[in-house]
Amino acid sequence: MLVSDLPAVWTAILFLVPVLPISIWVAWSDMKFMKIPNTAVMSLAAAYVVVGLIALPFTLYLWGFALGAVTLVVGFLASTARMIGAGDAKFAAAMAPFFVGSSVSFVFTLFGGCLLAAFAAHRLLRAIPAIRRATPDWASWTHHKFPMGLALAGTISFYFLLGLLNSA
Repeated sequence: MLVSDLPAVWTAILFLVPVLPISIWVAWSDMKFMKIPNTAVMSLAAAYVVVGLIALPFTLYLWGFALGAVTLVVGFLASTARMIGAGDAKFAAAMAPFFVGSSVSFVFTLFGGCLLAAFAAHRLLRAIPAIRRATPDWASWTHHKFPMGLALAGTISFYFLLGLLNSA
């Protein structure tokens, strides 16, 4: 991992403030309902629009919108082909601008790690009777699909958390 792959500490702090609660909301909602709310997607997009003006150089900020648009098109095509859910595609598109300026390989490596960890944690937790009793109405425990919002939320959260650790 290169230092340039991570956001500067103040950029990480500014983005982490809105991103972390939205990510927790998305992970919880996708596990409980197997849905990522459009309001969460719009909240994340709004966070980029507002905070990005402060946290990023203007040219990079604008490139973030291009990255989000490309991700939305790719996500729409993947959703149409039933490779991913529509909520996952929309949330990924709202996430994409935050990664502007980072290397694609770094972001995909981080996503791969979060996907593996989220899948393992989800499968482990659903096998624990006390967890199942505490969350009996969570759709993801019995659904045949995996709640990808858990991995997506982890990716954007850990990206900025790593940016904070980078300064230490």
